[in-house]
Amino acid sequence: MNRAAAGSPGVRIGRIDYTNVWPVFHHFPERLLEEVEIVQAVPTTLNRGMAEGTIHLGPISSFGYAEHYEQYEILPDLSVSCYGAVHSILLFHKKPLEDLRRGTFALPTTSATSVNLLKIIMEKFLEGRPEYFYCAPNVDDMLRQADAALLIGDDAIKASWTRRDVLVTDLGQKWAELTGRWMTFAVWAVRKDAIERWPGVIQSVYQAFQRSKRIGLKNPRPIAEKAVAEIGGSLTYWLHYFTNLNHDFGEPQQAGLSLYYQYAHELGLLPRSVPIQLWTNHTVA
Repeated sequence: MNRAAAGSPGVRIGRIDYTNVWPVFHHFPERLLEEVEIVQAVPTTLNRGMAEGTIHLGPISSFGYAEHYEQYEILPDLSVSCYGAVHSILLFHKKPLEDLRRGTFALPTTSATSVNLLKIIMEKFLEGRPEYFYCAPNVDDMLRQADAALLIGDDAIKASWTRRDVLVTDLGQKWAELTGRWMTFAVWAVRKDAIERWPGVIQSVYQAFQRSKRIGLKNPRPIAEKAVAEIGGSLTYWLHYFTNLNHDFGEPQQAGLSLYYQYAHELGLLPRSVPIQLWTNHTVA
């Protein structure tokens, strides 16, 4: 057991409990340093851990970054993004969206970015005033109680294989149609106090993530085979899914996320404007 896991001070890295981060994590050496521990959880749990300081670094909801941006910096060129369909942020609905401006929407308790993206689409672009409520991420139960059900991650993927009797809107695709921009659902954030305390460790972790990402993107087949074994589906599906995702965070992704933050602020979902603050390696002379 590493020192962090044994209770000694160390960097705790959050890992989203979904396949969408596998291309970045698959080749990450979990025993990179004895000061490092991996904590796996759903996005909302990681958001809370980062805000409370029990997790120091890792992918969190883009909305989670926005809520506490003064505590964080974003690691460059790491994200969960898409331009168009993302295939794992899906709204299942019984009627066209235009007919659901006053409808009821069942939301998962595991998401923040996607829930607020749905609100932006429905309230800003469709001028709707739906009723929202949270419940467990089970598409059948959700649709028994509501006109539409939002699911994210592997829950959304598995539901897309079974619920072919309803309409399905990919929120990444809808965002691109409405704005012409990229959508970033998660960013790799690091707490500022962790940067001050462990600058060398943060640098090593960042380099390891970049190396893992390069290897994963170059050869996605082992990652897709793992998904088939653990989640189900076909190798063809998962190869398409992983190659369609984008894990960069360059200017196009930053511009799309800034627009998302602008709309969230305009709707009162965020109390203030949110800057994109990128981490810089200050350990390099």
